[in-house]
Amino acid sequence: MAVPQAFPLGPLWEPAGVLMEPQPCPQSLAEGFLEEELRLNAELNQLQFSEPVGIIYNPVEYAWEPHRSYVTRYCQGPKEVLFLGMNPGPFGMAQTGVPFGEVSVVRDWLGICGPVQTPPQEHPKRPILGLECPQSETRTTHGTWMLRMNLWKTGWIGERIQCGRVGKVRRPGVSFQL
Repeated sequence: MAVPQAFPLGPLWEPAGVLMEPQPCPQSLAEGFLEEELRLNAELNQLQFSEPVGIIYNPVEYAWEPHRSYVTRYCQGPKEVLFLGMNPGPFGMAQTGVPFGEVSVVRDWLGICGPVQTPPQEHPKRPILGLECPQSETRTTHGTWMLRMNLWKTGWIGERIQCGRVGKVRRPGVSFQL
């Protein structure tokens, strides 16, 4: 899927027939972040994997709307704290498109909504149900969100690599990361 073409970041209007000097396009921090993320995501999509990796979940593609909503809402201005994760959980970001995206936190506390598409391939034990997913992330992830909610009113959370790798291994649903 060609995410940058299928999901434009915003209006890019220019009068027809007008010749103008190239100017830096003013854009928000969130738009710049999303553009860079899509560029890096396109590079990641070029990677080829062998066994035991059998299915690749890329929530930036199939959960674009909630992901974009999260970034545009919360990636505004400077932040003092940046949480980075490397392993999107099967009941978190893989479902919601939001880094560390415990479904109930994303939907009920952050107020993020939007359609989540079905990825090209799904693991039978890890279906993508989006914001309707009834399962929760591990207690650690949930507890970390509760701590963040209580301690910080602002902050930015981002997954370092936004692709979940689900392998065809003895234990279905095991995630592999780059």
